[in-house]
Amino acid sequence: MRIARFSIDGNVAFGAVEGDSPPGSTDGLVLDIIKGIPFGDFELSGTKVPLTSSDAKTRVRLLPPVLPNKVVAFGRNYAEHAKELGNEVPDAPFAFFKPSTSVIGPGDEIAYPSFSNELHHEAELAVVIGRMCREVPRERVKDVILGYTCANDVTARDVQKREKQWARAKGFDSSCPLGPWVETDLDPSDLTIQCTVNGQQRQLGRTSEMIHSVEDLIVNITEAMTLLPGDVILTGTPAGVGPLSVGDEVAVTIEGIGTLTNKVIKRG
Repeated sequence: MRIARFSIDGNVAFGAVEGDSPPGSTDGLVLDIIKGIPFGDFELSGTKVPLTSSDAKTRVRLLPPVLPNKVVAFGRNYAEHAKELGNEVPDAPFAFFKPSTSVIGPGDEIAYPSFSNELHHEAELAVVIGRMCREVPRERVKDVILGYTCANDVTARDVQKREKQWARAKGFDSSCPLGPWVETDLDPSDLTIQCTVNGQQRQLGRTSEMIHSVEDLIVNITEAMTLLPGDVILTGTPAGVGPLSVGDEVAVTIEGIGTLTNKVIKRG
């Protein structure tokens, strides 16, 4: 099931996405509104709204699929990406955080931070946590996952290099696009992941190239802290990261999920 979070006429709800559409398009898709929230048992209401409508009163805006308490991101989890930036591959998973205020949704704008001159895209598979969990054994990892979505770990690369720690470089407002929805029925072990900028391919890899699997990452982080429903795990980016400029349209596409598209603007 594809679960989206959306607003319509000022009201926010979750809905199951139904139908088929061309890649990167919402034409032909409808939302069956969910009663309540998708963290636990829920029902479909049977009330359906089209994702694309010419009527302003029924126009749907896709929001970030979840509002995480925290985003736990893992760096250097693809060997070729570590190599392209001149970094060693860490022996164990290497975690950092992006604040909830960094999260934006599909179609939202990435604001180029005023303190950086080198903004990079990083296409990533994101894991959405479905229930509160701590010290999760490997055989129970699937039980705590709601599903998967696309992410862009937008990074101020010059600031990352200069400041050594990554709080500002990866945690600025709008640095964590997520979407377009959560896919609950997916095997994440070998999916194509790619990034385009203005329609030109920049990144192309497979999740099977990850050094540490989804199971590894969740076992690792829950040894240290509790994850809450809606928390997000970023699993690392394949090689091919590169610069973004004001006016660029950046799109992350993951097999079995869909496409997350955002435009870069000058920060006001």
